[in-house]
Amino acid sequence: MTIADQIIAFNGHLHFPGKLPAGIRVMNPFKEGPGIMDIMTRFYKKFYDDKKPRQLILGINPGRLGSGSTGVPFTDTKRMLEKCGIEIKGLKTHEPSSVFVYDVIDAYGGVKPFYQHFYISSICPLGFTSLQPGGKEVNYNYYDSAALTKAAYPFIVSSLKEQLEWNIDREVCYCMGTGKNAAFLQALNAQEGFFKTIVPLEHPRFVMQYKSKTKDQYVDKYLSAFAEHQ
Repeated sequence: MTIADQIIAFNGHLHFPGKLPAGIRVMNPFKEGPGIMDIMTRFYKKFYDDKKPRQLILGINPGRLGSGSTGVPFTDTKRMLEKCGIEIKGLKTHEPSSVFVYDVIDAYGGVKPFYQHFYISSICPLGFTSLQPGGKEVNYNYYDSAALTKAAYPFIVSSLKEQLEWNIDREVCYCMGTGKNAAFLQALNAQEGFFKTIVPLEHPRFVMQYKSKTKDQYVDKYLSAFAEHQ
């Protein structure tokens, strides 16, 4: 099996077995989104249909407008078409985090060299949403409440273990998020011994929301971290 085959199979059988806190629901784009399995399959067969080792980059959990719409972390429909050459008909999403990630990818040399070296996943590979007053559904992170973190913990551990059975470099893991996401992963890694080194990097959403004027500095920080561990 190529790493593409492994990723596609992994995404296809994702299922959250835990009991969720009241008001929180699981978001599984691979079961909910029309055509997502096909889009995701096309992407990974295009860029990951080999057995080469990859370094792992971990985000938080899928969001509605990014991988919730494409099945691929930090890739909205616009970047999927413009950067990856994969058209998604009937749906248009713009996710600011994906803008930053593809700035990093472009600075690295483009999608082919980047995806030949890196695999982007999430600490929790399924997303969560919360229902707000008035019925609006918003993204909810696995660490946003202690109850959800506890409910998601076994699923997080088993999902990471499964992915690390592939040809993933365990010397280093890049963590998107220098706060709660990094703290959780570092504590988890201390217990499980998944990686030799965890490298926290500012989350793309943080950069786009609060540091957009100095975005290039954060792109350079990502590239410097990659260069240091290659």
